[in-house]
Amino acid sequence: MNGPTPIPDEEQRFPTLTPAGRAMLEFLCEHPAAPFYRNQSGNKLLAHEVEQVRRFEADIAQAAIGWPVDGKPAWLDGFIRATFDTVPYYRQLGSPPRVFEDLPTLSRADFAADITRFVPDTVEIERLINFRTTGTTGHPLLIASHPVVAARYLAFHKRALTRFGVALRHGGGQVGVVLLGHQQRCFTYVSVTPTMGESGLAKINLYPDEWRHPDDRARYLDALSPEVVAGDPISFAELLKLPVTMKPRALLSVSMLLLPAMRVRLEQRFACPVLDIYSLNEVGPVAVFDAQAGGHVLLQPELYVEILDPDGKPVPAGQRGEITLTGGFNFCLPLVRYRTGDHASLSFHSDAPVLVGLSGRSPVRYLASGNWINNIDVTHALKHLPIPHFSVHQRADGIVVLRLVRAMSALGGEARAALELLFGAGNVVLEELAADDKTVQYTSALQGVDA
Repeated sequence: MNGPTPIPDEEQRFPTLTPAGRAMLEFLCEHPAAPFYRNQSGNKLLAHEVEQVRRFEADIAQAAIGWPVDGKPAWLDGFIRATFDTVPYYRQLGSPPRVFEDLPTLSRADFAADITRFVPDTVEIERLINFRTTGTTGHPLLIASHPVVAARYLAFHKRALTRFGVALRHGGGQVGVVLLGHQQRCFTYVSVTPTMGESGLAKINLYPDEWRHPDDRARYLDALSPEVVAGDPISFAELLKLPVTMKPRALLSVSMLLLPAMRVRLEQRFACPVLDIYSLNEVGPVAVFDAQAGGHVLLQPELYVEILDPDGKPVPAGQRGEITLTGGFNFCLPLVRYRTGDHASLSFHSDAPVLVGLSGRSPVRYLASGNWINNIDVTHALKHLPIPHFSVHQRADGIVVLRLVRAMSALGGEARAALELLFGAGNVVLEELAADDKTVQYTSALQGVDA
């Protein structure tokens, strides 16, 4: 198709919008302290789809999650057969192998090459939506999705919140969720959530240039008084600087490692649970951290997790490896042995499997005093510091470069001292990291770091 994609009108963005819902949208956009909203979006849910999503939420709230320690989930065989019948990439492979582990694994690069091969024939093309992820692994992605898929996220966030005693209550005339960003360019919009009585939803950018006056950020957030605030450690670090008086019932941290000290600062400031959710654009919310369970507890009943070694073979029980996913709730992109690039071990808690020692993206080894250590050791060394965003790089000469955002420069001395306990005095240097850098957190120029 030539030319720019036409912007959907209000009826297309909000098919079931009521006068009360429209009033909420106007409130979000026209408040005197509102930011410059750069984009337009909406739930796009048809009336019958709203009811579908409500039923889905009810089912997810009650669903059992897991599979036998030495077995597979009951739904897995049927899922694989359906995927081979309807997805072009798998149909051209012929019949599925008898042994699940003989199925090929996939990576982000496979999706980046041609996502259309992985979209089932059964998906209504006219209802497809897509969004592009920038990525930090060198493979930007175009993700196939659907309005119902986007709406389903809330079911898993509700399940995670319920685990910590929070049941969402905000409905019509109230703001349910504010999504925070803090970067030079950010997709910002307003919407309403039909399954929550058209409660308001706003995606805002805390970057000062996106506001008429920087002080409007706190005024606007207090005016919205959202029930839940979602963001990442970078945007939450900026939020901590603002003199807000709002009292959210929970904070949801997604997409980046949340250090324990940062979680404590947020909990103390806002007096509410701070949930660290492991979520991927390709599959949605995967797990939520629960210290009592010893790691990130799985949230999706039809998501099977394998832990694989670099050769794609399952590791022994309790051993670390790459998190590999099959299933998921995105019917536009069924996953079969999708290697996430993230690493953990797997244990079985009383109510669901648990990802233990979750570490985003490929593990990197560092040379410390003649011995190889894992990047998890670096995380542990820094976990007592409330650092929202950092990167650690070991140069070819062995010197470790710790990069922190300028706002955290006051903690630079403590952070360097913590790493020098690993790498030795004088072997750690500090540099500045741009606040909106989308950088790979752990890197090394030494040979053998992935061995």
